[in-house]
Amino acid sequence: MAATDLDLSDFTFGEKARMAGLIARMAKRGVADDGTGNVDLSDLQRKFERIENQARKRKQQGRKK
Repeated sequence: MAATDLDLSDFTFGEKARMAGLIARMAKRGVADDGTGNVDLSDLQRKFERIENQARKRKQQGRKK
């Protein structure tokens, strides 16, 4: 496993909760789709990726010590 791979244990409780909320919002937007498939999730995906990057950075800093 590479140093950049994340496990669920690499996330704090708050990060897990925020990610769950983002996933729920993505699902809600998907349900609200009118069948065109033109649902924009990019803003929520960026927030999700920021949380992942924070956890990845914290994990890498922990390995250096």
